[in-house]
Amino acid sequence: MRAIWSGAIGFGLVNIPVKLYSAVEDSGLDLHMLDKKDHASIKFQRINEKSGKVVPWANIVKAYDLDGQYVVLDDADYEKAMPEKTKQIEIASFAEESEIDSMLFETPYYIEPEKQGARAYALLWSALYKSKRVGLGTFVLRTKETICIVKAEKGVMVLQRLRFQQEVRSHSDLNIPSLTSTTVKPTELKMAMSLIDQLSEPFDISAWKDTYSEKLMKLIKAKAKGRKITTPKLKVVHSRSSDLMAQLKASLGSKKKKAS
Repeated sequence: MRAIWSGAIGFGLVNIPVKLYSAVEDSGLDLHMLDKKDHASIKFQRINEKSGKVVPWANIVKAYDLDGQYVVLDDADYEKAMPEKTKQIEIASFAEESEIDSMLFETPYYIEPEKQGARAYALLWSALYKSKRVGLGTFVLRTKETICIVKAEKGVMVLQRLRFQQEVRSHSDLNIPSLTSTTVKPTELKMAMSLIDQLSEPFDISAWKDTYSEKLMKLIKAKAKGRKITTPKLKVVHSRSSDLMAQLKASLGSKKKKAS
């Protein structure tokens, strides 16, 4: 794996030099874009709007439009703006992970210590693991400041990026029904709770598979061999009754189905 950030984690007066590595990858298929007429690859080019010529990546800079005037920024400028956060993740406080709204969670990264920070890394991991808490701090990644938590997972420390509160959209514009207890019938709620109990089981992520990508690959291989692909008929099961209570009873009477 290639490190996407290097710096240090500050834990009180303890300084741990570390590197961050992406902990996730996309399970979808890598699809290419082609011209429908001759299946030639589609290329995206960076064109200078004045000269009409292609501009190589090495000659491209980023700039901010300040009142109609472009101010060009380079890597050194990002560090000058807040050097303490481009190279340092300072843990400012600790909390229980369950206190953090799941809507705020973003990308996870593995934390690897530099050789000289191994003992301090093990110490922080042990303290987080034993306290069952996560450390909260901020740092700058790819020109953007982000909140993060540092937590102890089995055998490794993980940094998880969080969204700022203002980045989570409000649902006030949506047409949501009244969610007060007066809108729900006690008998229906009891039946719904029974259905939840019936379908409850310990969470096991290994039971959940990306079956769509697997079936799409089978279709791709079949098309490559010239086979005719037929669309399977989708069986939509409609309830015979529009009564909510009747639908709940029918659900409880059916066999439990595991998700895949």
